[in-house]
Amino acid sequence: MSAPARTARPARTGALVQAALLTGRQARQGMRIPVFMVMNLLQPMIWLLLFGQLFRSVIEIPGFAGGADVTYLEYLTPGVVMMTAMGGAAWAGTTFVQDMERGVMDRFLASPTSRGALLAATMAWYALLACAQALVVVGVAWLGGARFPGGWAGVAVMLVAVALLSCLFAALSGAVALLTRQQEALIGVSQLLTIPLMFLSSAVMDPSLAPDWIAGVARFNPFDWAVVVARDALQGFADPAAVWGHLALLAAAVTLMGALATSAFQAYRRSL
Repeated sequence: MSAPARTARPARTGALVQAALLTGRQARQGMRIPVFMVMNLLQPMIWLLLFGQLFRSVIEIPGFAGGADVTYLEYLTPGVVMMTAMGGAAWAGTTFVQDMERGVMDRFLASPTSRGALLAATMAWYALLACAQALVVVGVAWLGGARFPGGWAGVAVMLVAVALLSCLFAALSGAVALLTRQQEALIGVSQLLTIPLMFLSSAVMDPSLAPDWIAGVARFNPFDWAVVVARDALQGFADPAAVWGHLALLAAAVTLMGALATSAFQAYRRSL
Protein backbone atom coordinates (compact mmCIF):
# COMPACT_ATOMS: atom_id res chain seq x y z
CA MET A 1 0.00 0.00 0.00
CA SER A 2 2.92 2.33 0.69
CA ALA A 3 4.72 1.71 -2.65
CA PRO A 4 2.35 3.83 -4.80
CA ALA A 5 2.80 6.76 -2.44
CA ARG A 6 6.59 6.51 -2.73
CA THR A 7 6.47 6.43 -6.53
CA ALA A 8 3.95 9.31 -6.79
CA ARG A 9 6.08 11.72 -4.75
CA PRO A 10 9.04 11.89 -7.21
CA ALA A 11 6.63 12.52 -10.12
CA ARG A 12 5.16 15.52 -8.35
CA THR A 13 8.60 16.75 -7.35
CA GLY A 14 9.82 16.30 -10.90
CA ALA A 15 7.00 18.43 -12.26
CA LEU A 16 7.79 21.19 -9.76
CA VAL A 17 11.49 21.09 -10.64
CA GLN A 18 10.63 21.22 -14.34
CA ALA A 19 8.35 24.21 -13.76
CA ALA A 20 11.09 26.01 -11.82
CA LEU A 21 13.70 25.33 -14.51
CA LEU A 22 11.35 26.41 -17.28
CA THR A 23 10.46 29.57 -15.36
CA GLY A 24 14.18 30.33 -15.21
CA ARG A 25 14.33 29.85 -18.96
CA GLN A 26 11.47 32.32 -19.42
CA ALA A 27 13.20 34.80 -17.12
CA ARG A 28 16.49 34.57 -19.02
CA GLN A 29 14.68 35.16 -22.31
CA GLY A 30 12.89 38.16 -20.84
CA MET A 31 16.02 39.65 -19.33
CA ARG A 32 17.74 39.57 -22.71
CA ILE A 33 15.22 42.16 -23.91
CA PRO A 34 14.81 44.54 -20.95
CA VAL A 35 13.36 47.20 -23.24
CA PHE A 36 10.21 45.05 -23.47
CA MET A 37 9.59 45.45 -19.73
CA VAL A 38 10.18 49.19 -19.95
CA MET A 39 7.93 49.61 -22.99
CA ASN A 40 5.17 47.66 -21.26
CA LEU A 41 5.13 50.37 -18.59
CA LEU A 42 4.82 53.33 -20.97
CA GLN A 43 1.10 52.97 -21.64
CA PRO A 44 0.25 52.54 -17.93
CA MET A 45 2.23 55.67 -17.15
CA ILE A 46 0.20 57.56 -19.76
CA TRP A 47 -3.03 56.32 -18.21
CA LEU A 48 -1.85 57.09 -14.70
CA LEU A 49 -0.28 60.51 -15.19
CA LEU A 50 -2.27 61.92 -18.12
CA PHE A 51 -5.74 60.51 -17.49
CA GLY A 52 -5.28 60.82 -13.74
CA GLN A 53 -4.94 64.58 -14.17
CA LEU A 54 -7.27 65.04 -17.13
CA PHE A 55 -10.25 63.39 -15.42
CA ARG A 56 -9.50 64.25 -11.81
CA SER A 57 -12.75 66.25 -11.52
CA VAL A 58 -14.80 63.13 -12.27
CA ILE A 59 -14.98 62.35 -8.55
CA GLU A 60 -17.24 65.40 -8.17
CA ILE A 61 -20.00 63.69 -10.16
CA PRO A 62 -22.86 62.88 -7.75
CA GLY A 63 -22.93 59.16 -6.99
CA PHE A 64 -19.29 58.50 -7.82
CA ALA A 65 -18.27 55.51 -5.71
CA GLY A 66 -14.90 56.88 -4.67
CA GLY A 67 -16.38 59.51 -2.42
CA ALA A 68 -14.92 62.77 -1.27
CA ASP A 69 -12.01 61.11 0.55
CA VAL A 70 -10.58 59.45 -2.58
CA THR A 71 -8.87 61.31 -5.41
CA TYR A 72 -9.31 60.13 -8.97
CA LEU A 73 -5.64 59.13 -9.07
CA GLU A 74 -6.23 56.84 -6.09
CA TYR A 75 -9.34 55.43 -7.77
CA LEU A 76 -7.56 54.94 -11.10
CA THR A 77 -4.35 53.33 -9.79
CA PRO A 78 -5.78 49.81 -9.17
CA GLY A 79 -7.29 49.84 -12.65
CA VAL A 80 -3.97 50.81 -14.23
CA VAL A 81 -2.20 48.09 -12.23
CA MET A 82 -4.58 45.47 -13.60
CA MET A 83 -4.42 46.87 -17.14
CA THR A 84 -0.66 46.36 -17.02
CA ALA A 85 -1.02 42.81 -15.73
CA MET A 86 -3.65 41.80 -18.26
CA GLY A 87 -1.92 43.51 -21.19
CA GLY A 88 1.40 41.85 -20.49
CA ALA A 89 -0.02 38.36 -19.87
CA ALA A 90 -2.10 38.52 -23.04
CA TRP A 91 1.20 38.27 -24.97
CA ALA A 92 2.39 35.18 -23.08
CA GLY A 93 1.49 32.92 -25.99
CA THR A 94 4.17 34.54 -28.14
CA THR A 95 6.73 32.38 -26.34
CA PHE A 96 4.84 29.26 -27.42
CA VAL A 97 4.59 30.52 -31.01
CA GLN A 98 8.32 31.19 -31.12
CA ASP A 99 9.07 27.74 -29.70
CA MET A 100 6.82 26.17 -32.35
CA GLU A 101 8.55 28.05 -35.17
CA ARG A 102 11.99 26.99 -33.92
CA GLY A 103 11.02 23.37 -33.31
CA VAL A 104 11.63 23.70 -29.57
CA MET A 105 8.03 22.91 -28.69
CA ASP A 106 8.12 19.62 -30.58
CA ARG A 107 11.26 18.61 -28.71
CA PHE A 108 9.65 19.48 -25.39
CA LEU A 109 6.56 17.42 -26.21
CA ALA A 110 8.66 14.47 -27.38
CA SER A 111 10.53 14.49 -24.05
CA PRO A 112 9.25 13.61 -20.56
CA THR A 113 8.65 17.31 -19.91
CA SER A 114 5.33 17.88 -18.17
CA ARG A 115 2.76 19.83 -20.19
CA GLY A 116 1.57 21.36 -16.96
CA ALA A 117 5.10 22.51 -16.17
CA LEU A 118 5.39 24.21 -19.57
CA LEU A 119 2.21 26.16 -18.89
CA ALA A 120 2.97 26.81 -15.21
CA ALA A 121 6.36 28.29 -16.10
CA THR A 122 4.77 30.78 -18.48
CA MET A 123 2.11 31.69 -15.93
CA ALA A 124 4.69 32.08 -13.16
CA TRP A 125 7.02 34.30 -15.18
CA TYR A 126 4.28 36.68 -16.30
CA ALA A 127 2.87 36.79 -12.77
CA LEU A 128 6.27 37.76 -11.37
CA LEU A 129 6.77 40.36 -14.09
CA ALA A 130 3.30 41.84 -13.49
CA CYS A 131 3.91 42.06 -9.73
CA ALA A 132 7.15 43.97 -10.29
CA GLN A 133 5.41 46.35 -12.69
CA ALA A 134 2.50 46.78 -10.25
CA LEU A 135 4.90 47.99 -7.57
CA VAL A 136 6.31 50.53 -10.02
CA VAL A 137 2.82 51.82 -10.88
CA VAL A 138 1.82 52.13 -7.22
CA GLY A 139 5.13 53.85 -6.46
CA VAL A 140 4.62 56.40 -9.24
CA ALA A 141 1.05 57.01 -8.06
CA TRP A 142 2.34 57.60 -4.52
CA LEU A 143 4.89 60.09 -5.83
CA GLY A 144 2.01 61.76 -7.66
CA GLY A 145 0.17 62.32 -4.39
CA ALA A 146 -1.98 59.19 -4.09
CA ARG A 147 -2.26 57.67 -0.62
CA PHE A 148 -3.42 54.16 0.21
CA PRO A 149 -4.77 53.51 3.72
CA GLY A 150 -4.51 49.75 3.19
CA GLY A 151 -0.75 50.00 3.64
CA TRP A 152 1.53 47.06 2.97
CA ALA A 153 -1.24 44.55 3.68
CA GLY A 154 -3.31 46.15 0.95
CA VAL A 155 -0.36 46.08 -1.44
CA ALA A 156 0.23 42.38 -0.66
CA VAL A 157 -3.41 41.48 -1.39
CA MET A 158 -3.26 43.57 -4.57
CA LEU A 159 -0.22 41.55 -5.70
CA VAL A 160 -2.14 38.31 -5.14
CA ALA A 161 -4.88 39.62 -7.44
CA VAL A 162 -2.24 40.74 -9.96
CA ALA A 163 -0.67 37.27 -9.97
CA LEU A 164 -4.02 35.51 -10.40
CA LEU A 165 -5.12 37.82 -13.23
CA SER A 166 -1.77 37.37 -14.97
CA CYS A 167 -1.98 33.59 -14.66
CA LEU A 168 -5.51 33.61 -16.07
CA PHE A 169 -4.60 35.56 -19.20
CA ALA A 170 -1.24 33.86 -19.64
CA ALA A 171 -3.05 30.50 -19.71
CA LEU A 172 -5.64 31.86 -22.14
CA SER A 173 -2.92 33.30 -24.38
CA GLY A 174 -1.02 30.02 -24.30
CA ALA A 175 -4.14 28.09 -25.28
CA VAL A 176 -4.82 30.43 -28.21
CA ALA A 177 -1.21 30.09 -29.36
CA LEU A 178 -1.35 26.29 -29.25
CA LEU A 179 -4.65 26.16 -31.13
CA THR A 180 -3.87 28.75 -33.81
CA ARG A 181 -0.04 28.51 -34.02
CA GLN A 182 -0.03 32.01 -35.51
CA GLN A 183 1.32 35.24 -34.07
CA GLU A 184 -1.24 37.28 -36.03
CA ALA A 185 -4.16 35.30 -34.62
CA LEU A 186 -2.80 35.68 -31.10
CA ILE A 187 -2.51 39.44 -31.50
CA GLY A 188 -6.04 39.68 -32.87
CA VAL A 189 -7.59 37.63 -30.09
CA SER A 190 -5.64 39.55 -27.44
CA GLN A 191 -6.85 42.91 -28.71
CA LEU A 192 -10.39 41.62 -29.14
CA LEU A 193 -10.55 40.50 -25.51
CA THR A 194 -8.46 42.92 -23.48
CA ILE A 195 -9.85 46.25 -24.71
CA PRO A 196 -13.56 45.42 -24.15
CA LEU A 197 -12.81 43.80 -20.79
CA MET A 198 -10.97 46.94 -19.71
CA PHE A 199 -13.82 49.30 -20.53
CA LEU A 200 -16.55 46.94 -19.29
CA SER A 201 -15.20 47.31 -15.77
CA SER A 202 -14.66 49.79 -12.96
CA ALA A 203 -11.04 50.39 -13.99
CA VAL A 204 -11.50 54.00 -15.08
CA MET A 205 -15.11 54.81 -14.18
CA ASP A 206 -17.63 53.86 -11.53
CA PRO A 207 -20.01 51.35 -13.23
CA SER A 208 -22.97 52.86 -11.35
CA LEU A 209 -22.57 55.95 -13.55
CA ALA A 210 -22.55 53.85 -16.73
CA PRO A 211 -25.53 52.20 -18.47
CA ASP A 212 -27.06 49.35 -16.48
CA TRP A 213 -25.94 46.71 -18.96
CA ILE A 214 -22.28 47.70 -18.49
CA ALA A 215 -22.62 47.40 -14.71
CA GLY A 216 -24.21 43.98 -15.25
CA VAL A 217 -21.40 42.76 -17.48
CA ALA A 218 -18.79 44.05 -15.02
CA ARG A 219 -20.09 41.66 -12.34
CA PHE A 220 -19.02 38.72 -14.53
CA ASN A 221 -15.78 40.27 -15.77
CA PRO A 222 -12.67 38.64 -14.23
CA PHE A 223 -10.68 41.78 -14.98
CA ASP A 224 -13.13 43.77 -12.85
CA TRP A 225 -12.88 41.16 -10.07
CA ALA A 226 -9.16 41.92 -9.83
CA VAL A 227 -9.74 45.69 -9.93
CA VAL A 228 -12.31 45.47 -7.12
CA VAL A 229 -9.91 43.44 -4.97
CA ALA A 230 -7.00 45.84 -5.52
CA ARG A 231 -9.07 48.99 -4.98
CA ASP A 232 -10.71 47.80 -1.77
CA ALA A 233 -7.42 46.42 -0.41
CA LEU A 234 -5.48 49.60 -1.11
CA GLN A 235 -8.25 51.72 0.43
CA GLY A 236 -8.22 49.81 3.71
CA PHE A 237 -10.46 46.74 3.29
CA ALA A 238 -13.82 48.48 3.63
CA ASP A 239 -15.54 45.36 2.27
CA PRO A 240 -13.49 42.25 3.17
CA ALA A 241 -16.19 39.89 1.86
CA ALA A 242 -15.87 41.42 -1.60
CA VAL A 243 -12.08 41.07 -1.48
CA TRP A 244 -11.98 37.39 -0.52
CA GLY A 245 -15.01 36.51 -2.67
CA HIS A 246 -13.48 38.00 -5.80
CA LEU A 247 -10.11 36.41 -5.04
CA ALA A 248 -11.86 33.04 -4.82
CA LEU A 249 -13.54 33.66 -8.19
CA LEU A 250 -10.20 34.56 -9.74
CA ALA A 251 -8.57 31.42 -8.33
CA ALA A 252 -11.39 29.27 -9.72
CA ALA A 253 -11.06 30.93 -13.13
CA VAL A 254 -7.29 30.32 -13.14
CA THR A 255 -7.80 26.65 -12.28
CA LEU A 256 -10.34 26.18 -15.07
CA MET A 257 -8.34 28.06 -17.68
CA GLY A 258 -5.15 26.25 -16.68
CA ALA A 259 -6.86 22.89 -17.24
CA LEU A 260 -8.20 24.00 -20.62
CA ALA A 261 -4.82 25.38 -21.70
CA THR A 262 -3.05 22.17 -20.68
CA SER A 263 -5.48 20.14 -22.79
CA ALA A 264 -4.62 22.42 -25.74
CA PHE A 265 -1.21 20.67 -25.91
CA GLN A 266 -3.03 17.50 -27.01
CA ALA A 267 -4.86 19.41 -29.73
CA TYR A 268 -1.53 20.82 -30.91
CA ARG A 269 0.02 17.34 -31.10
CA ARG A 270 -2.94 15.97 -33.07
CA SER A 271 -2.60 18.79 -35.60
CA LEU A 272 1.01 17.96 -36.47
